[in-house]
Order: sequence, then structure tokens, then C-alpha cells
Amino acid sequence: MSKMRLYEVAKNLDLDSKELVKVVKELGIDVKNHMSSLTEEQVDKVLEYFAQLEFAKANAVVEEKSHKKEKKESKPAKEEELDVEEIKKPKKPKSGKVERNEKISGYAFDKNTLIDDEEEESDKFHSKKGGNKKKWNKKNQRQDVNQPKPADSDVDDKLIKLPATLTVKDFAKALNKPVSEIVQKLMMQGKMMTANQEMDFKLAEELALGYDYLVEQEAEVDIVDSFFADSPEDEKNLIKRPPVVVVMGHVDHGKTSLLDAIKKTNVTATEQGGITQHIGAYSIDVHGEKITFLDTPGHEAFTAMRLRGAMATDIAILVVAADDGVMPQTVEAINHAKAAGVQIIVAVNKIDKPSANLDRVKQELTEHGLIAEDWGGSTIMVPVSAATKEGIDELLDMIVLVAEMGELKANPNTLARGIVIEARLDKGRGAVATMLIQRGTLKIGDSVVIGATHGRVRAMMDDKGRPIKKAGPSTPVEILGLNDVPLAGESFYVAKNEKDARYISEKVRKNLREKMIQATPQKVTLDDLFQQIQEGEMKELKLIVKADVQGSVEAVRQSLEKLSNEEVLIRIIHGGVGAINESDVMLASASNAIIIGFNVRPENNALSTAEQEGIDIRLYRVIYNAIEDIELAMKGMLDPVFKEEVQGHCEIRDTFKVSGLGTIGGAHVTDGKITRSAKVRLLRDNIVIYEGGLASLKRFKDDAKEVASGFDCGIMLEKFNDIKTGDILEAYVMKEVER
Repeated sequence: MSKMRLYEVAKNLDLDSKELVKVVKELGIDVKNHMSSLTEEQVDKVLEYFAQLEFAKANAVVEEKSHKKEKKESKPAKEEELDVEEIKKPKKPKSGKVERNEKISGYAFDKNTLIDDEEEESDKFHSKKGGNKKKWNKKNQRQDVNQPKPADSDVDDKLIKLPATLTVKDFAKALNKPVSEIVQKLMMQGKMMTANQEMDFKLAEELALGYDYLVEQEAEVDIVDSFFADSPEDEKNLIKRPPVVVVMGHVDHGKTSLLDAIKKTNVTATEQGGITQHIGAYSIDVHGEKITFLDTPGHEAFTAMRLRGAMATDIAILVVAADDGVMPQTVEAINHAKAAGVQIIVAVNKIDKPSANLDRVKQELTEHGLIAEDWGGSTIMVPVSAATKEGIDELLDMIVLVAEMGELKANPNTLARGIVIEARLDKGRGAVATMLIQRGTLKIGDSVVIGATHGRVRAMMDDKGRPIKKAGPSTPVEILGLNDVPLAGESFYVAKNEKDARYISEKVRKNLREKMIQATPQKVTLDDLFQQIQEGEMKELKLIVKADVQGSVEAVRQSLEKLSNEEVLIRIIHGGVGAINESDVMLASASNAIIIGFNVRPENNALSTAEQEGIDIRLYRVIYNAIEDIELAMKGMLDPVFKEEVQGHCEIRDTFKVSGLGTIGGAHVTDGKITRSAKVRLLRDNIVIYEGGLASLKRFKDDAKEVASGFDCGIMLEKFNDIKTGDILEAYVMKEVER
């Protein structure tokens, strides 16, 4: 049967909802509030009641109408229109009675307002407090019967929309009540809350009912998705931008040397073993045109870093040695560049060598879809020599030409977006990120979001280390001011303000945490890994990787994930930069994971928590040792291990350089003890700088076998003199543990 809400009946009768509730209850109809539903029979009963009231006062009404008609004879057309189409507004009834009202036939009661679907009616009814109202006037028609009434029917005023969570202060503001009153109401319910504490929607709904308010939950807009959404740019706002060029190729084919020749600097000499370990970004001028270069590592363990470099670029320079030809990593570089959809220019390097064979290189490249222009293809190939600088100018001209043909454009007058090339933790400056701006202009003071990391740009440097105030598209910059080290390869976005940036990064962090944490009762260790695999309990080995720099995290991640086989899948659930902290241990506990540390140490509280939770922490200096251990554990062939027992720590408070001896560190033992025979490791910002033995341990001028906590001592390290104030020395011994 069709039903009608009580407030709708009140609206049609021009009555206050509360007054009508009283009348309906007197008629024996069970209702709770103005949102209660009435059947068609009950509605007729209510109308009949008011009709009888009208009949009893008919004479008074007729006299009043006659009096009004005499007054308005001067306006017959207007009056006629009013009698036909409209009703005059009656005065608010008192004590449930209708006074000085028009005849009952004058009510604008429309049976079409009966509803079958309560949700549909609820949608019609929803509106924010203080919405647009249209008033009654004796001389004017009512403009819209669905418009909210003023004081006579405050139903719409009693409906408010609230978010899923809000503060007590915001709730009080929505109800137009003092905050102290709301806090007092909460205290009466046994809830001690302050003005700035958050309350959930259910609690807000209960409190609102006490004030005769109906509450509707606002549709939650996911501002995180809308923030990260890539909106199309208007063509008229786009201007020409410099090309971003990545240099790729096999190990030792001369990528960095080629960049040296282009920049007229020497980078290779600063890299360990002549192999690029971390991504660098540089910007140069060529005949008035700017070009941004990315130098990616060439070693096989850093394939993931090279892929990130390709995805951020427009042009790929594929360096192939004329004497070596196409090598395995050359093929990988070609595939990465093709997958990224970037234009490839081949630079055939080392043409000055006697064994150089240009035709052989061209032949080998045709097998991978790169056919030189002089062979009838479309791939630009430039013979160059990084040593003699031959062909460098021609290569740069080709880059400029390809960039012009690509019509590379970006909008500089918008909020900046881009990609993180590299990130690290610096002792004096905190989190440092090297970023490539892809669109917009980044300025000092901008609030940035990089995944779960956020911050405010406190300082910004160009590729030469010079401070700058702003940077446009295709510009590599180094920024300070982030709250944590972001993931390399992650996109960065500029938010409108710091509050939005913090909110979005916390939302992302929360989502990541929910995805990663999977509680399991039994903790896994490498020692019992094989047994769990045999019993069928272990289908997936979860690892947490912490390293000294982000590039190493990626290298360890990729190398370990390759060990997956049919029986067990290896999954890296978290990778980060810096010391192993308590948060990592708790994540490992919740996710049943093993922690792998590469060139880092665990914090003291992390060690104690790991012991309580039974978490296996493995520390390595060489990546291949970690790979070997996990391989052997999966096969059940781990050798008996030595457990490291930390004896104590001491802090270097001063240093003294002695001619002929080296550097002596004046140290204070902070906990435990330091023994002469112990092994030690030197920690600087929780990064392992040195590992070895003590050359000498003295108290005053005398040799000492051990120094206890709270005492000072002089220390020299074996074959190591780079001791600095603030360094921490950790003394330990190795004890064999039976399996």
C-alpha cells in the first residue's frame, strides 16, 4: 500500500510537524516523529479531522473571507487567480487547533505525493541546512510546492549532512550549538572528548537525534584518486620544453665517458670500479637549446634502475662499443627503450680503436629491429669516440633534430608533477631527492606528495649544486624538506597546501599498510624454511629489505625475487633506506617475514623487539652472500651459523691525529663494555662505514683489556683512520650456535 511521510502531510496542511505529531497521536495513530509513514486510510482520517474543525468554524471563515473580498475589489484579476490556483498561508496553530484558516478545499493537498519507495522520498527530502528558501506572501503565489518552508515547517532545516568522521567542534558548528554543550552531552554518555577529537558518524547521529535533527552521511569523495588523476592539458597552454635523454647500454661500453665528453667533465673517476652505481641527472646547453641527460647504471644487478630511467625520458641514446658489438645488456636496454615508447639513437662508441667494426655493429642491431638509415632503415646511428671527442657534435645535433620532430611540449603554469630519479638520506640535510620535473613549475615553499612521503620544498639545487628558486619542465633538481626518503621511480605531485599533502600521503601510507599486513601465527626463519616448505606450510617467503641507498634496495629486491621456484615464491613486501627500525620489525611480525639488511644495522630497540617477536634479521655487506644463504635455506643445506653477540657501544667524542700512527678516537662507553679482542664496526648515521678489529685500546696512557660502561678510552682501528666525532663503535663477538 502507498504510504506518505507525516512531514509531507504537515506541509500540505500548512502545519508545523510537531503540532501534527500531537494531533495524530490524539487520533490513536502510533507515530514516533515527523519521519513516520502514514497509510492512505490514516491520511484520510487526519484530513477528515481537520475538515470537521473547519466546518465548526465555517461562519467565522465566511465572514473573514467576505471582509477580505471587500478590501480587494480593486484587484479582481489578482484575486481570481489566487482563488483558483493558490492557498493563503494560515497562522501557526496553537494546541493542535487550526485557527483562522481557509476552507479545507483550499489546501494544496496532492495525492500524487504519496510514495511507494521511501528511499526515493528520502532523496527528495535531503538538503543542506540553510538552503535556498522561497517565502509566502499574501499577494504572491507560492513559487514551488517542493521548496522548503520557512518557520512553519522546519523539517528541511532539521536535516544535516555530515562526513563519515568529523571533530566535535565541526559537529557543534553543524548543529549551531556551543562546543561546550556538545562536550557536556558526550560526558553524560561517559565519553570524555575534547573539541578537536574525532567522532564517528554513528555517535554524531545519536547526538543529533537528541536535538531533533536527522543526519545523512555525505558521499565520500576519494580525494586521493582525484589528486593523482592525470587531467588533460589545454593545447594553448603548452610551450616547447627541453628533451629528456637517457644514456643506456652494456657495462663498460662508455656511457658515462660519453656523458663526460658531452659535459666536458669527469664523472667516471668518482664511481666505484668505474661502474655507475646511482642515477645522475644533468642539464646542458647545445647551440642555445637545453638538453637534460640521465646517466643510468649499466651493471646487470641494477636493471630496475635503468628501466625507471627509460620511463621518464623522450630519447634513448643506446651506446654500443664498436669493438664489442651487441651484448646481453644492450638487448635489455633496447627492450626497455621500446617498452617506454622512446625514440632510440644509436651511438657507436670507441671508433678510435683499431678493432672497431662499424658494419658488424649495424648487422647485429638489425636482428633487434634497429636498422641504420644508410641501410634503408629509420634508426639514427652516429659513430663517436668519447676519448677523442669525434662525432660528439653530430650526436648532439641529432638529439636536437629528433626533439624538434617530436614537438615536445609542457605547461609550465600549473602545479608541478614529475618523477623521483634517486633518493637518499644525508647526515646533515635529511632526506634528499633528485627529481625530474615533467610538467608545471616547482618553487621553493611548494608542498609535495611522493606516494606515502610528503614535505615542503625548503631548498632546491640544480644539477651543478647551485641553489635555485624555481624550476620548469624537463629540469633535474635536488630538493630538501621531505619527511622521509621516497621510493626511487615514484611520481611526485605538488599539493595546494601542506595540510592536503600530509593528508594524502597518510592516506596512501594507510592503504599500503593495509595491503601489506597479513597476520600469521608462526614466524618463519631461514633455519626452518626448508622444513616448512617440505611440510607444505610455506608457499611464499616474504622479505623486508633495508639498505644504505635506494638503488641498492632495488638491486637486492630484483636479485632475491629471481630465486623464486615452483615450491616457494619470494616476495619483497617492503624495501627502504636507512637503519632497521622497530616499525620494520613489527611489519615483519605481522606479515611473517624475514628482514634482510644490506650495509645497515638495526637500532637497539629494534633488536630487542625482534628478539621478543622471534623475527629473523640477517645482515650482509655483499649481495651475493644473501642470495647464497636463501638458496641454501630453500634446499635445507645451511651450515651451522655463528650468532653475533653485541658486547657494547661507545661514542667518539673527539679525534686526535698523531704523526706516524694515524687517527686516535677519544671515546666514551655508553653501554656494555669494549674489549681489546672484540670485533668492531664503525656506524655513521646507522650506516656501516668500517668493520674490523681494534689496533689499540687505552685508558689514559695504559693499554687496557676492556673498558666498562661509563668510562672514557682511546681507540685506534686496524687500517682505518677516517674516524669522526659523533661516530658510534659497536663491539661484538661471534658465538657458534647449534642448529
